[in-house]
Amino acid sequence: MIGLWLYQKFTHWLHLPPYLAPILGLAPTIATYLIIVMLSFIINVFLYQFYPKKYCENYLIVLGAGLINGTKVSTLLANRINASINYAKKVKKKTGNWPKIIMSGGQGPDEELSEAAAMAEYAIKAGIPREIIILENQSTTTLENMTFSKKIIEKDTKTKPYTCKFFSNNYHIFRAAILAKKANLSANGVGAPTRLYYLPNALLREFAAIFVLNKKRHIIVISLLTLISVISLVIQLIFH
Repeated sequence: MIGLWLYQKFTHWLHLPPYLAPILGLAPTIATYLIIVMLSFIINVFLYQFYPKKYCENYLIVLGAGLINGTKVSTLLANRINASINYAKKVKKKTGNWPKIIMSGGQGPDEELSEAAAMAEYAIKAGIPREIIILENQSTTTLENMTFSKKIIEKDTKTKPYTCKFFSNNYHIFRAAILAKKANLSANGVGAPTRLYYLPNALLREFAAIFVLNKKRHIIVISLLTLISVISLVIQLIFH
């Protein structure tokens, strides 16, 4: 937005011919389009926080995150696990049965154990029965979290119907839901709280990731805007 303001000031100082307006207006038009896309993203992230919770799911998937010093669960990851623990307790209270909790996260090159193993250890210390925890320790991306967890659930249920929820931080669950759909996993997310100072940076990264997921659509729109500007310029030059 600051760049857009500077651009407008710069073009105003140059006193360029009015027939160049279509080309000069292209950058502000593209910037406006990107701002609209970002606002749409923020609104969707906000609204997704209120997705209904039924507390009757059979499986809960906790998405992994990097470990501190290769062994310790970070505060960010602990929030995800705690959210799943609280949810599991409510399921147990409502249905009388514990849901199975899938800890999903592989082992990075700088980690001494898999994220799934560290997450399981954290949950067990918090009072969750070891027998209801399943490890998915091969995934390295959110899409793999969903894909590999789905395979584990299907193997465990033997094609029987099941219900599922996944857990991540509040800024991440919207994109995670998109990737769950891409993996053909029927599940919605529950967002764990994130400290306010961390949110702006996290949301920008999420926006960039979703923008790349839909890059073909955005390339088409920006190309069309550019084409319209060029055609308008040609018409202006002909009549000028």
